[in-house]
Amino acid sequence: MNNKVTEAAGDAKAAPDTKNPDAKNSVPPQPSEELLRIRYRIRFAKTDLLRWISHRDLARLWERLLRRATLELSMTEGFHPKPRVGFPSALALGIEGLDEVVEIDLAEELSVEALLKRLDDDQQPGLNILSVCRVPDGTPKARLLRSHYSVPIPEGFATAEIETAITEISDVETLEVTRKNRTITVNAASQIDQLKICDGHLIMVLSASENADLKPTDLISAMGLDSLLTAGSYVVRTRVELEQTLGPEHCVLKE
Repeated sequence: MNNKVTEAAGDAKAAPDTKNPDAKNSVPPQPSEELLRIRYRIRFAKTDLLRWISHRDLARLWERLLRRATLELSMTEGFHPKPRVGFPSALALGIEGLDEVVEIDLAEELSVEALLKRLDDDQQPGLNILSVCRVPDGTPKARLLRSHYSVPIPEGFATAEIETAITEISDVETLEVTRKNRTITVNAASQIDQLKICDGHLIMVLSASENADLKPTDLISAMGLDSLLTAGSYVVRTRVELEQTLGPEHCVLKE
């Protein structure tokens, strides 16, 4: 009889206190393994038919490419985790990009040479991998500084008309542009870094803005040169400049 009482008392002592809501919190938390998270910066070209896909579709294309390359992706937290893939600047529909930037976070450590090979082996039509850099720890995410654009001038197009438009737009401080069916004011004077004709191309260098960015097509329209595009020409972004660049010791270029 005494043994039974002793066993019952022991069981009662070991049982959790369900009436105390803080009882479960008294168990010390178990140490969790910190997941690896390494960021890589990739420069690539988006040409041919790929210039006709939207920025959202381009992001999906990159997610599929990374999975086909069997990479261990670092995922966002929450109920719907997604791969950590970021672009410092979206490219508008119809514009080719010869030097675009995407940053990805991996949950594995790869050499830049190995990552470049895996990405390049995918052979996605219209997507050309140019370089891969490993971003040093503590480096901020890539931020756009300025974009370089080029528009080939069709044969027979009056370059004098373009020169006049360049002179006139140089005196303009602000422009009214349409965004999603509403008109906004863009500070053109602070964003137009360079505007000239060079080797049969209209060259535009536009700085990024904390407010509304001036798009190359906005500038072409404001200059009264929409006929450039209707004549069969199109805009090409030739270079993306970032606020913080990485040294060659962090990167590998495609041969």
